[in-house]
Amino acid sequence: MSKILVADDEPHILKLVSFTLGNHGWDIVTAGDGASAADLAESEQPDLILLDVMMPIMNGYDAAKKISENPKTSHIPIVMLSAKSQQREIAEGLTCGASEYICKPFTPKDLVQRVSEILGE
Repeated sequence: MSKILVADDEPHILKLVSFTLGNHGWDIVTAGDGASAADLAESEQPDLILLDVMMPIMNGYDAAKKISENPKTSHIPIVMLSAKSQQREIAEGLTCGASEYICKPFTPKDLVQRVSEILGE
């Protein structure tokens, strides 16, 4: 199964997403801020990265940009998970390197379906 990096600074969201995806057989690596996510992307080489936008130290937009610009991680698909749902914010996420943008709140079923589609599993 694929490895997924989940980055969110809200512990309950991080736990929910990790639990949901882990129960479907994916290996989960977690980060509580954007800087840690960018570092883990390089060291762990996940198959997919789920990034919250509003995080401390480095926000999701900056983390996505850093991951996308790094030759060692630029191939990894990034999905933004955020409560920021304005068209401008979605466009910014996609411009920074995300291939998808999922607005919170989302259902676990929808998240699993989107992740399965992206990973081809």
